[in-house]
Amino acid sequence: MTAAAPPQSPAQLMARARETVAPFAELYPFEHQFARVNEAWMHYVDEGPRDTAPLLCVHGNPTWSFYFREVVREFSPERRVLAVDHVGCGLSEKPLDYRYDLAGHVANLERLVLDLDLRDITLVLHDWGGAIGMGLARLVPERIARIVVTNTAAFRSKSIPLRISVCRLPVFGELAIQNLNAFSLAALRMATAKGLPRKVAEGLLAPYRRPADRVAQLAFVRDIPMRPGHRSWETLTAIEESLESFRDRPACILWGERDWCFTPEFRREWERRWPHASVHRAEDAGHYLLEDAGPAVLGWVRTFLEAHPDT
Repeated sequence: MTAAAPPQSPAQLMARARETVAPFAELYPFEHQFARVNEAWMHYVDEGPRDTAPLLCVHGNPTWSFYFREVVREFSPERRVLAVDHVGCGLSEKPLDYRYDLAGHVANLERLVLDLDLRDITLVLHDWGGAIGMGLARLVPERIARIVVTNTAAFRSKSIPLRISVCRLPVFGELAIQNLNAFSLAALRMATAKGLPRKVAEGLLAPYRRPADRVAQLAFVRDIPMRPGHRSWETLTAIEESLESFRDRPACILWGERDWCFTPEFRREWERRWPHASVHRAEDAGHYLLEDAGPAVLGWVRTFLEAHPDT
């Protein structure tokens, strides 16, 4: 790896965030926020009236808070909406030597929630955000009011797509993900069933231009726990076992049915675990559900929130 380490101070991170977002600022016109969590700076957006029950949007790999931009736009005129960038992702600090594992990401999100004293939270989860967000819910269940899951998992699975599995191989993973940016570039085609506008594709890629910016992407791929003994196996097992305690919590399951990674089988597993959840399927959408079926998703979320109003 030849790229220099990323900036460390909030001022440098703020300057870089503004520079990164400038080419597509009309799509992401939000104020940048930074919080210190477990020895790193986490970027997040926090829009809307502070005295309302918040939506907390938690992204996966290889996206960032930009993925939730339309959720922020849609709901922030009337309620508080936050979208985080995990440490190592998006506009957050990207330390080269850091605890990039499931427990670490959960701990970072918990720290942010406690520091901001967020309560009556509606979680909106995608991809790795499912395990991380439900990891948060397991630790602070009293703060979670509603849950929206979209093309994600928070339970163990025996299946992993070959195209992801090969990225876990030593040497090849570093070459493909860190050096060639193959994971982000491939997702622009493989994660959507309808294709992406040029500006949206640029926005998704923007924070991951240098090899040093992609250290967490590689770590996420390697952190998928497929068997006992993996460093995140026990963490994911504990999260999975906690799902039963949220069985009667208001929940909404939204799914892009053409997702080759989080296939409809994962949706059915959510339905089995939370049989009272409302379920909506976008038959012509892929993994990037919000990109392929954004208006429908926003409508489903609004209907869900209206059916389960703030206390």
